Amino acid sequence: MVLPRPDPDRPTPSPRGPLLSGGRFAIVARRLVTCDPSRATAGDALGVIEDAAIVVRRGAIEVVGSRQEILAAEPTLEIALDAAGVVTPGLIDGHTHAPWVGSRDAEYAVRMAGGDYEAIAAAGGGIVASMRAVRAATAGELAGALRARLRRMAALGVTAVEAKSGYGLDEASERKQLEAVAEAGRDARLPRVVPTYLALHALPPEAGGDRAAYAEVVARSWLPAIAAGGLARYVDAYIDRSAFSVAEARPVLERARALGLGVRVHVGQFADVGGAELAADLGAASADHLEHVAPAGIAALARAGVAAALLPVASFTLRQEPPPVAALRAAGVPLIVGSDANPGTAPTESLPLALALAVRLYGLTVAEAILGATREAAAALGLGGVCGAVRPGLRADLAVWDLPHENAIVQPWGAPRALAVLRDGEVIATAG
Repeated sequence: MVLPRPDPDRPTPSPRGPLLSGGRFAIVARRLVTCDPSRATAGDALGVIEDAAIVVRRGAIEVVGSRQEILAAEPTLEIALDAAGVVTPGLIDGHTHAPWVGSRDAEYAVRMAGGDYEAIAAAGGGIVASMRAVRAATAGELAGALRARLRRMAALGVTAVEAKSGYGLDEASERKQLEAVAEAGRDARLPRVVPTYLALHALPPEAGGDRAAYAEVVARSWLPAIAAGGLARYVDAYIDRSAFSVAEARPVLERARALGLGVRVHVGQFADVGGAELAADLGAASADHLEHVAPAGIAALARAGVAAALLPVASFTLRQEPPPVAALRAAGVPLIVGSDANPGTAPTESLPLALALAVRLYGLTVAEAILGATREAAAALGLGGVCGAVRPGLRADLAVWDLPHENAIVQPWGAPRALAVLRDGEVIATAG
């Protein structure tokens, strides 16, 4: 069966529409990477099935197993796709700043010539430069840029994306970003979107340098309004030496918890100022970056079950040493890999690129990298009962790769290698 190419201008297909989810069908694959822990073994952390079949019914996975056994039991079952390569769960990008507009290419060039990121930010570049672009953009421009970015991510095998605000730096502009995320989240032709309000990212010029007062306004006024509007599932804060302190971030994140929102935190990108311990204390879904984290912080994350979101594109761009991955692994901290897609320190939309760098620069195994962009990312985003693995009961979010083995997914191709990407059994992206 030839897979239909998605048309961004056609209406969203219904469950009984013209694409694959309109009924019950099978996908067969020479090699299926399930990421199902019930199938994992000491020698196969990914739960691989050779010569496999997946039965999909109304967008959900009904049966997973051997092609021979499934087709012998139902010889008339329609085979919608016969994959000669490898099939995996759709990739999940657990950390992005996707709803941005504008370009910071000039500062990127300065940084590549040796300029210091923190000095650039102090001089009015960095996050504040993106603030100016977001504030100047219309809601339609923001939404259009995000939709286009999500379509490009889908072509790279991605079926779910965490998307942060954080470039508006005032209530109206933060809401504008989050409303763009909400609009994209209603479109079933795009990857799933998990909205995060990055409440403390940087100080806007009008704050007059008073971080504590700014954080107090966020906690007292902006955050409750955003929560009441249903615009975020998580609240984030950037805790670092040139960002916000633990004392400034704690009231905001505690208020988020009281409002029923989850917490995730930027921690230790440039210095360890106690953010890991705060993340553990608040039961955060993830602590992200962690280029600088002490053993006590790692132990706290492990005890609290907080995942570590690794962002190798940013540390590559900033010429930083990797986080202490071996120590995180030894402590049993779950590892996630994200693109950190943003206009400054990680100007990319490619989660496969981040996976390649995680293996090459951070020392992750192939299995760790793939799990960090599927099952572990799903768990940290509250999607563990929806996607992130190929097992009965989850949605049929799948990536079909023009590759012979999952090892090849983490090679730095520099080009899309997904033949087809499905969300809820519907094709949302194809090659070519």
